[in-house]
Amino acid sequence: MSSPRSDLLRDRPFALLLTARTLSMLALAFAPVALAFGVLDLPGASATTLSTVLAAESIALVLFTLVGGVVADRYPREQVLRAAEWANAVLHIVIGVLLLSGHAPVWGLVTLTFLAGTAGALVWPAMTGIVPQVVPAHSLQDGNALIGIGGNTARVAGLVAGGIVVVAIGGGWALIAAGVIFAVAGLCVGRLRLTRPPQDDVPGPGMLRELRVGWSEFRSRTWLWVCVLQFSAFVMVWQAAHLVLGPVVAKTALGGPGAWSTILTVESCGLILGGLVAMRWRPAYPVRAVVLLSFLGAPPYLLLGLHAPLVAIAVASFFLGFAFEMLSIFWQTTMQREIPAESLSRVSSYDALGSLALGPLGIILAGPAADAVGAQRVLLVCAAVMLVASVSSLSVPSIRSLRARPDVQSLPPAPDSPADLGPAITLPQ
Repeated sequence: MSSPRSDLLRDRPFALLLTARTLSMLALAFAPVALAFGVLDLPGASATTLSTVLAAESIALVLFTLVGGVVADRYPREQVLRAAEWANAVLHIVIGVLLLSGHAPVWGLVTLTFLAGTAGALVWPAMTGIVPQVVPAHSLQDGNALIGIGGNTARVAGLVAGGIVVVAIGGGWALIAAGVIFAVAGLCVGRLRLTRPPQDDVPGPGMLRELRVGWSEFRSRTWLWVCVLQFSAFVMVWQAAHLVLGPVVAKTALGGPGAWSTILTVESCGLILGGLVAMRWRPAYPVRAVVLLSFLGAPPYLLLGLHAPLVAIAVASFFLGFAFEMLSIFWQTTMQREIPAESLSRVSSYDALGSLALGPLGIILAGPAADAVGAQRVLLVCAAVMLVASVSSLSVPSIRSLRARPDVQSLPPAPDSPADLGPAITLPQ
């Protein structure tokens, strides 16, 4: 007897979307270690150099994410995703070639990562909006979880392979490999042929009007914008810690790119387990669960700041991945159920904009702060900010009280769920 999850996997549009997203995540997994250590290995490069290069991508995400939301609501989302994948393919190959040359100018890397951030600004709102077009309403959480599991499994494979390539022959080749994988992902998503809603064939009222409609939907939900404020603080310190400070500490105190690749790989294993658990656990109060899970974000950076051994940092990173994958799935599913389909990508773009708004600031400040007072001290501040932000969100009544819709709570897990292959995991409601 088939289950809803096996039916999803046999559905051609969902299988194509799952394959494309999995390949895209495989490509993205090559990038963090390859780019960070490729830049740090350039002559005269410092933590500030890395901050400058990474900040360009983050700034582009902030500047263009609202445009991405309008584009994804106005045009076929599968075409938007295909364009973003192919743009990423070209940009990663060019960055890889520059790093291999050994003469990559900082301004050139900044330009290319800015363009990569522009392409990335199209992906998040398009992905949020396309899932309900492909997945039946009663299977949204399962669909989000399967996409997450596929992507995170690819992330583990990519981090392992990328770390080996970076250590053996340098980050340039890893980025070129990522570009090729992005191109294949673009081919897969390009084969999707989805039916457009009737209103998509009517000329839109203009970008500013569409943005105002999306803003009205966004600000009318207190649980939504308060959590986005929390995510904004989280992303600011997460990008500082994960993209700049962590690699700096790994290079100076933990043994180099191999150690950082290990931490990221273990974190990705947690992401996979989190996706499996999210297929089984239907919290009665999903947004409350999101905030409670966010408390597990601080320990890895606290341990990095306290000179803890690599194994302790890796264990904490595993639980960070476990928690963050579940909260991401619960958050996406809640938005897809609570927000009208015709404005979902625009609301998602406000979610992304608010969440990413302070990211460039965190990256820009991380390098100079590390050079001035030491990366470990700055990491302790990052952990403290995460804890304060989580406590603040949990104090808001609508976050604690928003209930899942009845059809979300009442669906029992399928008997052949991957989570049923091991002991049941009981989490607090």
